[in-house]
Amino acid sequence: MGATPVARLDVGFNQVRSEKGLLQVCVTAAPDNFPTCVDDHNATRRSVPATAGSLRLDGLPYGNYAVAVIHDENGNKKLDTIAGIPREGFGFSRNPAIRFGPPRFSAARFTINSDAEEQQIKIRYIL
Repeated sequence: MGATPVARLDVGFNQVRSEKGLLQVCVTAAPDNFPTCVDDHNATRRSVPATAGSLRLDGLPYGNYAVAVIHDENGNKKLDTIAGIPREGFGFSRNPAIRFGPPRFSAARFTINSDAEEQQIKIRYIL
């Protein structure tokens, strides 16, 4: 029996409005923990400077994933809101339409089944 195949995921960030703060990135295979990754011990979480144009993650097992990104401009490690409306930027893999609340896992899901996968994520701002 062979080793589980693993791959590289390259995530690009488009339309980040400022160089302030960090991009908080979560990659999960668990629909119940998307987009927050709370209680998901298998999620991959990274923080990169807002100036980073991309992030490379190595060693992800083949499978279905979704990515959620928050532009944490003030560095408090959460998405700030006013009356439930995000004050900071956010984005998701596959750039699904945003209506009321975050998209479902299925709308952001992509499959890794080769050596490398790339996702370009548009960071969106409402306020």
